[in-house]
Parts: sequence; C-alpha cells; structure tokens
Amino acid sequence: MMTLEDIKLEMAETIRLYNSKGWSPATSTNYSFKDELNTVWVSRSGVDKSQFSENDFIVVDEFGNATKEFAEQRPSAETLIHCVLYQLFPETKVILHSHSVFPVVMSELQKTGNISFHGYEVQKGFVGQPSHESQLLIPVFENTQDMVQFSETLKQNVARISNHSFLMKKHGTYAWGKDLFEAKRHLETLEYLCECEYRLHAIK
Repeated sequence: MMTLEDIKLEMAETIRLYNSKGWSPATSTNYSFKDELNTVWVSRSGVDKSQFSENDFIVVDEFGNATKEFAEQRPSAETLIHCVLYQLFPETKVILHSHSVFPVVMSELQKTGNISFHGYEVQKGFVGQPSHESQLLIPVFENTQDMVQFSETLKQNVARISNHSFLMKKHGTYAWGKDLFEAKRHLETLEYLCECEYRLHAIK
C-alpha cells in the first residue's frame, strides 16, 4: 500500500507534468486526494504549478476550509467543488482540474449542455464505456464564482454526471477516479476527445 508521502509525491509529479503540457497557466487549476483515513488533501492556492511539491497540499474539512496545522493557509477557491464531488461519488479518491485549451474551447462551441462523442476508440478510456459505438455525453455547466451555487448545481444534476467528469464553460475540466491512475485516464481521455472534435470542427 502506498504511504501518504508516496501519494503526495506522485500527485505533485502529475501536477508538474500537466503544467508542462500547458494545462495550468499562471497559478490556475486545483487538485485533491483522500488518504486512507478519508481526509481530504487539496492543493494550496497561488502556487506555480511548475514548482508544485509534495509540501503544497493542505488538509480541508467537508466545507472546504483549511484545518489542523494548515488553518492559516489558503486552499483553492474551488475546494468546495472537490468536497461535494467526494460526497456525490463516494468511491472517488482523486480529483484533477485542468484548464487545457481544447476542452475550454469545446465547452463554448457546444449548444446542448453536453459535449457528445461517438465512434472514438479512446472513449473506452472512461470506466463503464464498453464500446466506441456508444454515445458518450459529458455535461457542461455555466461558470460561476459562487461555489455554493455551483455545488448545488452539481447536486441537482448528479444523474447527468455519469462519466467521471464535467466541464465548466470557458473554464476547465474536472475529472476523477478511484485512484490517480484512473483519474488521469479520465482527464486525458477527455482531453484527447476534445482535441479531436475541435480539429474536425475546424476543417469542416
């Protein structure tokens, strides 16, 4: 079993990797995980993700407030979203949030409240997707700075969030899983699909 320090190191490495891909411009994006005691650790606010280390995670309570020895530090403004996702999907252990370009652009191009994918082999990167022949729907929610309001939106639309991810319009992607491997798989699958759809859209 991985230790807490092992998880922190692996998460920090992933965060730096995603920064190198251009998925976390400036100090944007946030990440979290739950340890074996179900304590939520979330990325500290205002950290350059290219320099993110295992020491940049802090503990938060169920309302997203920093606790224990971290009480004077500031978690990401979107920490409440992480907390609500852990409540709605109890099997979740890792949540990743990206500001990559293609999902953000596709979130604006969609007109139905969902981005739809069909026929892509990589769709099977999502747990529960058995075939490229099925239709994959990823919900798109309006962006807001009111995290309490947005949390209520997630609760009211939980039935639509069936593929371990969603998009905030002109904002970014949230993806999660039962461990870091699965969360990465979901985030990277959605990233690939959005880039494919954008490039197809661009040449039509």
